[in-house]
Amino acid sequence: MANYEALFEDEDDIFNGSPVSKYWDIQKQSIEDVQKDEFDSIVERLAVMESMLNKIHDEEQLDKIIKNYAFEHQSEIDTHKKSIYMELAGILVYRAGD
Repeated sequence: MANYEALFEDEDDIFNGSPVSKYWDIQKQSIEDVQKDEFDSIVERLAVMESMLNKIHDEEQLDKIIKNYAFEHQSEIDTHKKSIYMELAGILVYRAGD
């Protein structure tokens, strides 16, 4: 995934809103089939990552590891989430032309 950290210096300046709000604005305007297909891609990616990690950790332990990591690295996670929202918004905009 791309890193759009430079765009977040003033979160509400980019495109007149945060990456999260802009994603949802774009998502609301996109075609339902594209929305469903992209959501399915996100769920598939999550399923693959969980499946890979479950080979190393059991589900309960994995949940604790994720929560602890998120707590200890909150700023990094927030920035990465914004990058993901921007990338997903870009995908929806790109797919709108299909």
